[in-house]
Amino acid sequence: MGVLPKAHEKAEVVRTMFDRIAPSYDRMNRIITLGLDQRWRRSLIAKLEVSNGDTVLDLACGTGDFAVVAQNRGARVIALDFAGAMLLAAQERCPASITLTRGDALALPLASESISVAVSGFALRNFVAISPVLEELGRVLRQGGRLGLLEVDSPQSSMLRLGHGFYFRKVVPVLGALLSDGRAYRYLPASTDYLPSDQELEEMLESAGFKSIEKQRHLGGVAQSITAVRA
Repeated sequence: MGVLPKAHEKAEVVRTMFDRIAPSYDRMNRIITLGLDQRWRRSLIAKLEVSNGDTVLDLACGTGDFAVVAQNRGARVIALDFAGAMLLAAQERCPASITLTRGDALALPLASESISVAVSGFALRNFVAISPVLEELGRVLRQGGRLGLLEVDSPQSSMLRLGHGFYFRKVVPVLGALLSDGRAYRYLPASTDYLPSDQELEEMLESAGFKSIEKQRHLGGVAQSITAVRA
């Protein structure tokens, strides 16, 4: 099988992969991003003005990074993932007040208009289809609810893009093979092929009922934060 799974295999391949790498997931995130992923998460939660009046969904929560940051600001948090091993890792680090739920992003086990903020970190490219996930988020968010997406990106500077491309596509797979799982960390850089363009993502968000869409680049464009408001 190639680095990227076929469409009908993607859900199972991605779920199995995240179950495999759950024990080393946090360490690899910190190594790959030089610890900046945590800063980007805190910045996005702050931009969304999460507070003790909010109910926050951390979609594709992994080990609960966003969930912990949101809860530290006083919010009630629901953290959802479809990989059981990831949720077990989240259970070890998350306070008991965070609700951990196993579920599918394409059919969220939440009532319509039941949350005020939704966040998701480095997950868009792992969904089987992005538009239906955004539509589900639009369904469960209240009117005026805020959405925040953190994802990888491609730098605009040709020099930075060249250096980042070498690091992301050559160095990261080697680090992954040495410290975690070689197949998973070959998939990681290749999976950027699943990401839509800025215009395509904006159109998807608008179609799902979002407005006030803004993008912020991190570190020259190696990562991006997207924010939007439920119309």
